[in-house]
Formats: sequence, C-alpha cells, structure tokens
Amino acid sequence: MKAIGIDQAFISTLVETFYGRVLAHVELGPVFDARLSGRWPEHMEKMKSFWSAVAFRNGAYGGKPVQAHHGVSNLTAELFPKWLELFAATLDDIAPSREAKDWFMATAERIARSLTLSLFYNPAMDDPALKQA
Repeated sequence: MKAIGIDQAFISTLVETFYGRVLAHVELGPVFDARLSGRWPEHMEKMKSFWSAVAFRNGAYGGKPVQAHHGVSNLTAELFPKWLELFAATLDDIAPSREAKDWFMATAERIARSLTLSLFYNPAMDDPALKQA
C-alpha cells in the first residue's frame, strides 16, 4: 500500500471526503442520513476501521457489513452503482496514484457486488420458466 501512496491519513481523507459527498447526494444522502442520524461520528470511525482493515489487512474492523445493511429503509440495488460513481469521482479527486484509484475501485466494486447479491438476489428469478413467462 505504501508503494501506491496509501497510508492511514489517506484512508481518513477518503472516508471523510466520500461520506461528505454521500450526505450531499440527492438520492444517497437521505438513505444514509435516515439510518445514521445522530451516529455519524461513530459510523465514520467504523468506516475508517473497515477500509484500514481491507487495505492493510490489520484486523481493525470486526463488523458484519451484510447484517449492518439489512433493513435499511429505502436501500435499493439501484443505489449501489450511484455509490460506486460517487466513490470513483472521490478517488479521481484525491487518490495519490492511478494504482491507488484502481485498487480502491476494484475493491469497492467487489464489496458492492457482494452486498447487492446478499441483500437483493432472489434465486427464483433465475428460474428459466419465469424468464419465458
């Protein structure tokens, strides 16, 4: 991580910048704020721990992301691409290197795909009989 410009200070800047933009986003902001109202400082620390654990494999995060997202009001699969677009734009503005942006985007895409499948995938929709109907 150090070789591509990633350190704990970057993680902190990424989280602070990104979630500031999330709050200002017309679609993402209300969903996040409804869930986290009054708990933003704790969430920010949790997200810094999460990204630190992912980037540095340091065990800093012990949460359960899928369970944390279950039951979030107005969370839809369609919001994940918007989350990724905002994340990419944030990295365009602040990533210290192309390699850092690429690594964080690949990781964020895997996380978004995993959460989308965990929260919204219905295996019945893959039934060929339903596709012909």
